[in-house]
Amino acid sequence: MNAPAPGVELRPTEMPAPAGAHAPAYLQSLNPAQREAVEYGVGGADGGTAAGPLLVIAGAGSGKTNTLAHRVAHLIAKGADPGRILLLTFSRRAADEMGRRVQRILARAAADHPWLAQAGLQWSGTFHAVGARLLREYAGRIGLDPAFTIHDREDSADLMNLARHEAGLSNRDKRFPLKGTCLAIYSAAVNTRAPLLQVLQSAFPWCGEWEAELKTLFRAYVQAKQTQQVLDYDDLLLYWAHMVADPALAAEVGGRFQHVLVDEYQDTNALQADILLGMKPDGRGLTVVGDDAQSIYAFRGATVRNILDFPARFEPPAHRVTLERNYRSTQPILAAANAVIAQAAERYSKELWSDRESAAKPQLVSVRDEADQAAFVVQRVLARREAGVKLKQQAVLFRAASHSARLEMELTRRNIPFVKFGGLKFLEAAHVKDVLALLRWAENLRDRVSGFRVVQLLAGIGPKTAGKILDNVCQAPAGCSLLAEQPVPETVQADWREFAAVVEQLRREGAPWPAGFELACRWYEGQMPRLYDDAQVRQGDIQQLARIAATYPSRQRFLTELTLDPPSATSDEAGVPMKDEDYLILSTMHSAKGQEWNAVSVLNTVDGCIPSDIATRHASEIEEERRLLYVAMTRARDSLELVVPQRFYVTQQTGLGDKHLYAGRSRFISNRMLANFEQVTWPEPPPELKGTPDSRQAALDLAARMRGMWE
Repeated sequence: MNAPAPGVELRPTEMPAPAGAHAPAYLQSLNPAQREAVEYGVGGADGGTAAGPLLVIAGAGSGKTNTLAHRVAHLIAKGADPGRILLLTFSRRAADEMGRRVQRILARAAADHPWLAQAGLQWSGTFHAVGARLLREYAGRIGLDPAFTIHDREDSADLMNLARHEAGLSNRDKRFPLKGTCLAIYSAAVNTRAPLLQVLQSAFPWCGEWEAELKTLFRAYVQAKQTQQVLDYDDLLLYWAHMVADPALAAEVGGRFQHVLVDEYQDTNALQADILLGMKPDGRGLTVVGDDAQSIYAFRGATVRNILDFPARFEPPAHRVTLERNYRSTQPILAAANAVIAQAAERYSKELWSDRESAAKPQLVSVRDEADQAAFVVQRVLARREAGVKLKQQAVLFRAASHSARLEMELTRRNIPFVKFGGLKFLEAAHVKDVLALLRWAENLRDRVSGFRVVQLLAGIGPKTAGKILDNVCQAPAGCSLLAEQPVPETVQADWREFAAVVEQLRREGAPWPAGFELACRWYEGQMPRLYDDAQVRQGDIQQLARIAATYPSRQRFLTELTLDPPSATSDEAGVPMKDEDYLILSTMHSAKGQEWNAVSVLNTVDGCIPSDIATRHASEIEEERRLLYVAMTRARDSLELVVPQRFYVTQQTGLGDKHLYAGRSRFISNRMLANFEQVTWPEPPPELKGTPDSRQAALDLAARMRGMWE
């Protein structure tokens, strides 16, 4: 629907919620749709849910987090046991923010019920973090060692590579998939719960001939993990799913939680949906919140089908509430975004609207090439800065990280600081991985990947010696690893004994934390000048890691949560924000989800970039690309620009010539949508060429003369 015109009352379903005797004071700031989502099925002395499952379709900027936090607080205020509420989010930061909001709401409700001021969530976090916690609790009953360690993606790929090598798959006459591809195939099969052949045919067709060998490899990989008592990301969900597939365990685990609430449900995969259904097969007490129009993570195994099919999974179907009022963007921006998503093949019907009126439409800006695109964006960014919009309140979004290369050069040339999201992550930095490998190996000496990495940090120890040491340690009875006595070259023995003493001290029962981390860092900092030319720069990351470590109560909690929810900044990040108190945000569209800025510029709004030319094999991929553009557009509060370069230069192998391609506007911005945009050409032609009525007539006359040549 369109926003109401000035002076026209809002439709009844979107009127501000009246303050009535039936509405607690802490709910009176909600609009009617939000209140319905908060209050649905909540009743009884213990906050029981009288009705079945609830689906909240929360449009972009519609107050989703606020609504979910109010529902959690309302459940507690109505008597639900906070210890029996499970809140699942897609980042630890989201869980922390939700917890803080719940506390603030409960503090307001405590005026009538003082005990609420002390209430708080005991079970909240990401699927993976909650899974890790449950697996440690149930480890003895499901064949796991409670001291298992968790591999990040890089460590998992290294272990996959070991299994690949031992299976003889690295010596094939024909090219066998590398470790990263093998892990991606394995992860896709686990998370989508699809047969391996189907995964290969749909996502990895070039690997289709290796189905039998991949099955053998994956069996060996699983056996290696079990032998070493390590779990990868996928195991945290897979073990949990198998737990709730057992009727007795499902009843026990599901019964622990009276209410299960899930944020960003459109980003769940098949495995996560099975976990929820295993815990709550009848849907009673289950609330999921999300937006099908923002489902953009299929490459991680997420499927939009989870949210589209959710109501029909239960009998009677889940109750649905739609939040359409947008509190972020101006109405012209929403009108353009609504027009884009309205072309989706399948979706929940909704029309975002806002009472933030504006005469400024989003701009569709045509430029000659990528150089002009960069110049245009910089000009607009600086103009807005002069008008009082800080750089940090502006963002430039793009489909792929490589699309910002020309802009980054222009920003650097113009001395404009920026930070780029969607590039190198903190835990991918080699020096950070070195320290974490040391801590993981001290936690679990059977962790062969971590041990293999950390042992070779010592000068004079190579792969062969490291392999022998790890074999000895793994074969030794518990408590008899005798690290200091391992066979190392004579020249290394002094350094090895020092290293072994550090590991033994870290392993000592009751070793204080974070003193143990400081010990590990002191040892590692002695190795850094030999390992890295830029050791001094990298030392800043180690210090940052130390500050993070100090916020955790134990090494196990630190390793688990850092692996599952890593920070995203490193000394290798693009941009150095410290050189100014303000900096421009550059971000991939995927990394921008959940964010908002006053002004947003979208680069390369052309076919081949959005939709990406590598995401047009199937209709489902094109639909996800449409949703991706919608997500990018709905990040903007006040100003939105979609930039359309006309020409892209192509680098040729010979390095000669100026070969270029012409690009067409993205198929997602059709001609019939153009009324929602202000069309701009940049740079503007000089005044003498802009034309007057007379000059326009002359141009028409010239065209007529050219036609007359053929009469």
